[in-house]
Amino acid sequence: MPLFGNTFSPKKTPPRKCASLSNLHLLDRSTREIELGLEYGIPTVNLAGQSLKFDNGQWVAESGSFTGDRREMQRLRKRNQQLEEENNLLQLKVDVLLDMLSETAAESHLLEKELEELKNHSRRRK
Repeated sequence: MPLFGNTFSPKKTPPRKCASLSNLHLLDRSTREIELGLEYGIPTVNLAGQSLKFDNGQWVAESGSFTGDRREMQRLRKRNQQLEEENNLLQLKVDVLLDMLSETAAESHLLEKELEELKNHSRRRK
């Protein structure tokens, strides 16, 4: 018989309480997303003082953050349009010059052919 009683007698564990003390599990999904921060929203980035947001697969400048750069962007767009128009004009000129060159080459070829025929014809007469 042990001196101090039973050497191994563990205490009974108290019954568990509810799994969660929070009442958030009682809320609907949209409220839980708002409460728990699961609604991320649109990703935004701030680079060099310009705020950009990711919208429909592209990074777009947010309104209000491009106040000083709008004029620069408009100037660059206008310059880009002028360069595109100039490029189109130069391509048109190149096309016209190539047409003129091919026409001149064809005329030259015909004249050379005619000259050869005349030379051959004059040789036969002699």
